[in-house]
Amino acid sequence: MTTPPKARAYRTRREESVLAVGQEPTETAKKPKVKVEVRKGAETPAQDAEQLFATADDGFGDMRFPGAAPRPADPPQDAAVPDQPPMAERIAAVRAENLTDRQLRMARRIAAMHEIEAASDHEAVVLLRDRGIDPFHRASVSRILSEEGARAQAAAEAAGTTMPVPMRGDRTPPRRRGTEIAPLPPGTTNLPSREELTEDRRAAEIIRIQQDIARRRRRKLLMLFARLAAFVGLPTLVAGWYYFFVATPLYATVSQFQIQQADQSSSGGLGGLFGGTQLATNTDSVSVQSYLTSRDAMLRLDRDLGFKRAFQDPAMDPILRLAPDTTNEQAYKLYRNSVKIGYDPTEGVINMEVIAPDPELSQEFSLALIKYAEGQVDQMTARLREDQMKGSVESYQEAEEKVLLAQRRVQELQQRLGVLDPAAEGGVIMSHIAELERQLAEKKLELGQLLSNQSPNASRVAGVKGDIGRLEEMLAETRSQLTEGSTARGSLATISGEIRIAESDLLTRQELLAAAAAQMETARIEANKQVRYLSLSVAPVPPDEATYPKAFQNTIVAFLVFSGIYLMLSLTASILREQVSS
Repeated sequence: MTTPPKARAYRTRREESVLAVGQEPTETAKKPKVKVEVRKGAETPAQDAEQLFATADDGFGDMRFPGAAPRPADPPQDAAVPDQPPMAERIAAVRAENLTDRQLRMARRIAAMHEIEAASDHEAVVLLRDRGIDPFHRASVSRILSEEGARAQAAAEAAGTTMPVPMRGDRTPPRRRGTEIAPLPPGTTNLPSREELTEDRRAAEIIRIQQDIARRRRRKLLMLFARLAAFVGLPTLVAGWYYFFVATPLYATVSQFQIQQADQSSSGGLGGLFGGTQLATNTDSVSVQSYLTSRDAMLRLDRDLGFKRAFQDPAMDPILRLAPDTTNEQAYKLYRNSVKIGYDPTEGVINMEVIAPDPELSQEFSLALIKYAEGQVDQMTARLREDQMKGSVESYQEAEEKVLLAQRRVQELQQRLGVLDPAAEGGVIMSHIAELERQLAEKKLELGQLLSNQSPNASRVAGVKGDIGRLEEMLAETRSQLTEGSTARGSLATISGEIRIAESDLLTRQELLAAAAAQMETARIEANKQVRYLSLSVAPVPPDEATYPKAFQNTIVAFLVFSGIYLMLSLTASILREQVSS
């Protein structure tokens, strides 16, 4: 158990002070309580206090301190110092003493009591010291308090009213600098009463103080309720009235779609790893979302279905209605609030909500925006497909043109040389030569048989020899067709060489054409794999009830917003008021 220390009370009576030790107790000290009454012709309490402080010893003996009141035997200060410094220097010296505001006010009052006119509190201190009066000595202060108390008590007795005595611990709140004290009504005073404080009076004063505190609390509470009603309740009622009775019902159509990519064959690397996931179409989904919330989409929707005209209906509330001569920027602000598009990267879907004053119109707006999204997706992938197909198509066309040129060259050679197929021509000539050589060999055998007789027939020998000669000539002429030929056509070897070169060139061009065709087909397949298409997950269905405004929720939100604003302003005002008053 801890016992709190008790502070020893100050000695308020003379017989309890250390100066009264060893002295006879006075008549006043023997009485525990003295009731002070002010009567006409009697000695006033101010005179008693002055006499008491004049005879009391301060405990320092003959020691003198700067600023102390002069003794009766001491000469005046102005007589001891014949030459005084200028008033400005003396006022500056007084300012350097760092006197409190209470001391300065007391000096000003003492100067007024002695009929000393001073322009400031510091000058009053200087003038009082010139007359030998210390404004900070307790005798001077007690004299002022005694005279003021006597004057107030006399005025109260003359009027027949007195002020209540404050209870122990009651203190007058300090007056802020720069504030004025309101004057009291005539016949009243704010000084303590000289009457004895009884238990009934104490209880009455406690009840009065409690009632005053309760009255102040009720007044502050009423002021708080009034401010809340003015700054929170009234705006909330206005917002609720608008949402419940004035706002135009709006209908929202919800749809959901995603952008998918054509199936690709498995390939190695990170491309094949993320090819079938939503990461492959992430950028396309973000691009479509940005396009649907752009001014271009709003202008297309206005041209196709009249977006501005739908919100210029006179039946709509004034806050939401567009003016007849509205600009594109104003319409775009309303479009951003009416078309809400969100992209979910985890699922890869785009959620779209279209708000319109009519449910059917809301559905039409949704379908039109989905169509715009499909066109945007096709436009984004069309260039990629065109770039992939462009090179292969150009190579195929070039190979095809060269094949045609080679074919025409072979045809021209065949027409000019008169040879359809050099190989066939060569085969015919070679077979003819073989036949001639066979016949020549037979004739030579026949001639040998004729010559082997003892008496050959000259006519038959001559005939066979003639046949042999003719066969040799024909054989030589036929052989000359293979190597020499006529002047117009040339030899068969030359014709065959030119045609074979042209045919080989034609064959090469045909092979290149086949390779270009295969490359073009491969590019077409790869381009088809790059195709993006829009898949509709949730079709837009018109609602049968109004979606907006959500009156109750919006009213609650308005109340919270106005409450937050009032709280921030109140805290800011309190902080500023505290900073200014400190």
